[in-house]
Amino acid sequence: MQTKTACALDCYDACAIVVEKGKVKADTSNPIGNGALCALVNKYMDETPRITTPRIEGKEVSLDEAMKAVHDAFMKKTSLLWRGSGNMGVMQEVSNLFIERINGTLTYGSLCDGAGEAGILEGRGVNRNLPLEQIQKADTVVIWGRNITVTNAHMMPYLEGKNIVVIDPVKTAIAKKADFYLQIQPRTDYYLAIMLARFIYMEDSQDIEWLEENASEYEAFYEFTQEHRIKAILSYIGTDLGEMGQILHFLRHQKVVFLVGAGVQKYTTGSYTLQAIDALASLLGLFGKEGCGVHYLSTSKLGFDNPFEVGCKKISKPLASFSDFDTVLIQGGNPAASMPNSVGVTKELEAVDTLIYFGLYENETSKRAKIVIPAKHFFEKEDVLLSYGHQYVRKMHKVRESDIGISEYDFTKNLFDAFGLEGLEEESYYIDAWIKQCKQENDILLSPAHQDIPYADGFGIEGGDEFVFIEEYEDDFINTKQFTKVRTSKKNKEEDKRFWLLSPKSPKSLNTQYRRDNKVYLHPDIGYKEGENIKLISEYGSIQLEVKLNEDIRRNCIVVPSNTIGINNLTPPISSQEGESACYQEVKVEIQK
Repeated sequence: MQTKTACALDCYDACAIVVEKGKVKADTSNPIGNGALCALVNKYMDETPRITTPRIEGKEVSLDEAMKAVHDAFMKKTSLLWRGSGNMGVMQEVSNLFIERINGTLTYGSLCDGAGEAGILEGRGVNRNLPLEQIQKADTVVIWGRNITVTNAHMMPYLEGKNIVVIDPVKTAIAKKADFYLQIQPRTDYYLAIMLARFIYMEDSQDIEWLEENASEYEAFYEFTQEHRIKAILSYIGTDLGEMGQILHFLRHQKVVFLVGAGVQKYTTGSYTLQAIDALASLLGLFGKEGCGVHYLSTSKLGFDNPFEVGCKKISKPLASFSDFDTVLIQGGNPAASMPNSVGVTKELEAVDTLIYFGLYENETSKRAKIVIPAKHFFEKEDVLLSYGHQYVRKMHKVRESDIGISEYDFTKNLFDAFGLEGLEEESYYIDAWIKQCKQENDILLSPAHQDIPYADGFGIEGGDEFVFIEEYEDDFINTKQFTKVRTSKKNKEEDKRFWLLSPKSPKSLNTQYRRDNKVYLHPDIGYKEGENIKLISEYGSIQLEVKLNEDIRRNCIVVPSNTIGINNLTPPISSQEGESACYQEVKVEIQK
């Protein structure tokens, strides 16, 4: 028997899949996908041992006993639900309904893309998805801080025959095939966008007709770009007039799409970066036209009436103070490893009276939990999958039976019953509520917010509004001791010997799930040997890793993939100026042997 479902691993692609006789393969009848599935879903996921039995304080117990302990924990005065970020099925959020009824606390903000989305909302008013079909119609695709061969490989067929420009501190696989590659200095993406915009003004390449109708404050934006000194900023970015001219060659009078990754906004100023890139696209008249636009992580729930939206108290997700609560439920996440400043987060978790872990796999958080509840795999339950990478909605079907774990819905129903609460609908009611709101083309479900050509009717939720250009850029952090050059005396300056920390996704893991790394990747010219063990130090902590040499990395950077054990010992407990997002790359590190 063949069953169609969807892959609920958190990535751009949100692939449609078919399960037949226990084997998983791509659903080739669906618009997304190139007939193959990534190693995560067809290899690493199955290789990873699951948590199979509930436990209390390390002792294996029955599910009934464990859920009774969960009930007792939520009888305490204060409680927090901290859920992992990403699209892993809409039914993940059904537990919100219970937290609201007991006057508990949820989180807001993001460990992933919040700063970038905040910048998009400032300019466009709403974060609409750019359909992949529009990418396919472009002449030039600018891949900006996005390693698509790792994060969304199924987009590759849409890039065939395009002019490819890549902007990234690391020469990625797609960069090696690009028509032009700029190895930008980390944390300078905002400045590059502003400089490109200024040169477009200077050579009169802006789309005046489009701007007059859709972004009439463009002359004020030109004045804003003039506040930025060309020579000094180009030097800071790590480029020159010649390279700027080469990029502009691919932008002038073309259908252009910018594919922007989350890496450009992993800083306090991340919102400004996306607003500046959007402003550049607006000058070129790239919104509301066929084969044009900016593709970032879109608002996947846009247009939906979310039955799990509640009015609970909320605290910052990247800066959560767990010790403020008697009971903390960690659902589908691993904050002990995935939140910035792991040393501090671990202390916070250990100070919680009752820490509950509800998830699939053993990790740094589950090992510290008093109560552990195994979850159902996405093959073992019904759900609906949304995507921040495209407009397609997937109905997820149960494809196998399992005695292991409990689904999010059954977990919530158990607690509703234990507390004598009413008002929880049947599981099918919520699934149907999501499905019924979708648009439908033949047998394919689309987001209710889908537009074939986004922003063709203007900006804002209802359309008709104008694009809002960036008007300010505040960056006090760059002038602090974190980034100023080390000085040995007032007269003699010594180059900063610290390195920018870059933390991209790994092709072998999903954040802290599956295969974990213990390597640091750096340029051979730095002076270390392959296989050598070194210590990385920041003001927040340290980590020892094995050296892997890679000539594709800038000499003032090191790359430690986000799945690396202990990487967030190094990262700062701060959030972005807008969007309440984690700032993993707002840090430099020292190297010691």
